[in-house]
Amino acid sequence: MRDIMGEALLDYYHGRYTEDLITWTNITEDDEMSLPYMFRNFEEMEFVEQLALKTAKGKVLDVGCGAGSHALYLQEKDLEVKGIDVSKGAIEVCKLRGLKKAENIGLLALKEEKFDTILILMNGTGIFRNLKEMPKYLQHLKTLLKEDGQILIDSTDLIYMYENQEDGSYAIPVERYYGEVRFWMSYKGVEGKPFDWLYIDETIFGDYCDENGLNLEVLGRGDHFDYLAKITKK
Repeated sequence: MRDIMGEALLDYYHGRYTEDLITWTNITEDDEMSLPYMFRNFEEMEFVEQLALKTAKGKVLDVGCGAGSHALYLQEKDLEVKGIDVSKGAIEVCKLRGLKKAENIGLLALKEEKFDTILILMNGTGIFRNLKEMPKYLQHLKTLLKEDGQILIDSTDLIYMYENQEDGSYAIPVERYYGEVRFWMSYKGVEGKPFDWLYIDETIFGDYCDENGLNLEVLGRGDHFDYLAKITKK
């Protein structure tokens, strides 16, 4: 299977940038994912990202670290940071950019380590895939979290995409939770394997955390239905 994201990040890092990634979902049209944006500095980040980085403490795990922008910022602040990503190319870029600890591994495969902060950003709830899978991920995250540790994770409530402009009601699908999305990605004409991604509203997210022995607190909200949550053990 082609590492679409990794190939794109490596091209940008090595000065071969000619075009951006193209993404689309079952509820949206084609959109460009800017490669320069993946290499942004702290000042260029969104509010919820900046808030998460300011809140991070201790030994940090950056899940889905991508090009390493979040992890590198924290490393520069003298925090011990480990980045993980399922993209081999992304991890190669992180190492080339100077991240000391980076591993090509999925979250569920990471075991026997404990962290003070687990960072899961850029609509991080997407890693849960869907509501059915979410408890498995939450329980695994608990095993990686120190007793007084925190998970900093962001998401977006997609309810706005289903609003009926005429009467203000919402045409929510009945066959699935409205935040469960199917994603596709292509780069330089090569299409990657589709994957499931979960956007979740604050209320349902809090309910799932509560059912799995976790507390959820919303730390801040962005400009467009996005928010940052802090999750801790009960």
